[in-house]
Amino acid sequence: MPGHFEPIPGGGAAVALDEVEISIVRSLAVQLLELIGPGPGGEPSDDPLAELFAEGPSEPPTDPVMMRLLPDAYGGPGSEHGADDPEELRAHSAEFRRFTENDLRAKKRDDALVVIRSLDSMTASGEGGAVLKLSVEESRHWLGALNDLRLAIGTRLEVTDEEDADLLFRLPDSDPRKPMVMAYLWLGGLQETLVGTLLG
Repeated sequence: MPGHFEPIPGGGAAVALDEVEISIVRSLAVQLLELIGPGPGGEPSDDPLAELFAEGPSEPPTDPVMMRLLPDAYGGPGSEHGADDPEELRAHSAEFRRFTENDLRAKKRDDALVVIRSLDSMTASGEGGAVLKLSVEESRHWLGALNDLRLAIGTRLEVTDEEDADLLFRLPDSDPRKPMVMAYLWLGGLQETLVGTLLG
């Protein structure tokens, strides 16, 4: 799928997408929303202070994808705190998660919703394909969602480094993972060109 983002006058980015590409990204964003789940209590509260001070879970998610999207702050993979006491690190991670996970989930939900809404505004025209134009703010939401989608798919495919990605690229067409691999690589291209557009 050849789509890539390009800058537009006044900031923001544009990409040409056909019906299949729109359907794929929208479906993946909806699945991401379902995975992240609703906010605390399921519905937004009328009391903004209650939401502000609502505590999240202290235990990490059991789903490997959610653990990748919501990693431990201390002592997890890539942490600089690996030499410290494991029990102490778990306690710090639990405390940090309790006060940050709800906000992180909310941001990821917002990112996915912006993707879905912007794609829905394209398909409403009934065209076979169209150019999606995003403001700078929408582009940032898209960047967050594309990153989350790639992390989610990469976790399911057990991609841990570039070598894994290269091996997956050479899978035979008969391999049931091939469609997800192609989506993973295509989303990576979108993400890379969107980063370049925003930095340019």
